[in-house]
Amino acid sequence: MSKKGTVARVVLGATAAVAVAGNMACDFVIKRPDPLKEKKPETREIYIKRASVRERNNRNFYNCDPEDISLKAFNGDNMRAWFLPAEKESKRFVICVHGYKCNGPDEFSHFAPFYHNDLGYNYLLPDLTAHGRSEGDYIGFGAPDAKNILLWVDYLINRFGEDIEIILHGISMGAATVMNCNEMSPPDQVKIIIEDCGFASAPEIINEGLKDIIGFKFMPAVKVGSVFSKLKAGYFFEESNPLKNMNKAKNPILFVHGELDQVVPFDHGKRLYEACPVEKDCLWVENTAHAFSYYNAKEEYENKIKAFIAKHMDKED
Repeated sequence: MSKKGTVARVVLGATAAVAVAGNMACDFVIKRPDPLKEKKPETREIYIKRASVRERNNRNFYNCDPEDISLKAFNGDNMRAWFLPAEKESKRFVICVHGYKCNGPDEFSHFAPFYHNDLGYNYLLPDLTAHGRSEGDYIGFGAPDAKNILLWVDYLINRFGEDIEIILHGISMGAATVMNCNEMSPPDQVKIIIEDCGFASAPEIINEGLKDIIGFKFMPAVKVGSVFSKLKAGYFFEESNPLKNMNKAKNPILFVHGELDQVVPFDHGKRLYEACPVEKDCLWVENTAHAFSYYNAKEEYENKIKAFIAKHMDKED
């Protein structure tokens, strides 16, 4: 075989390998998990403890008899949410957006006593498409999710009036989602954004996660995976890029991040905060892993939210 032929075969082989890795990365990251597939038993103590806390919080939340509502996603999938109206009539609402491979109650039922009972807000917990009770085969990674959360915003405005005020609060992928919403010129009823351990960009965090698939980071596979994502799910990974689009942020943002986060490294939170051009504040929680800030620093977290609301919403009253 000629030297050119050998080179061509090597190039084709390498291209095929990248394509295979890209397709694997795409499916691993955005394909909805099979609910019938048996999960490995959890052995990490903090997650075992959190599961027990979540079970108790969920039970308390469902005992409040939340309303089960549904809405069509922009792609036609049926989305589901739990809505807990305020005990006394209120024009303030909070939409809480869960993280990757989670659901509304598991991620946010522990915030219900604070938002619903203490602050007296109306409380909406949507399940993103391909999560929880919502339809969908592919996870949105914050890109189509942002469009769908803005549909929930419109739902609340249409149902409860133009004079309502809305907080968007997201954790992890949900945090990226609400930042994306804020960069898409949301309706004026959206007043503040609370992002907890959100990532700077989907490609960057997916590349971090490649270590779980192939043992090392490999951005070319992520770029190819992004193309497969567009073909399968209708969006490129690059469409979820809160850091790149931070210059378009509309509303004040409260940034929260655990300093020992190994899923979305603390550096993501710092870079997002530094790039934010609008009114902002931050809460960096010591000795805290991914999405554990409220568990580890509940009082600090709540005080930060109250102060942020007082500064950016109460002043309007």
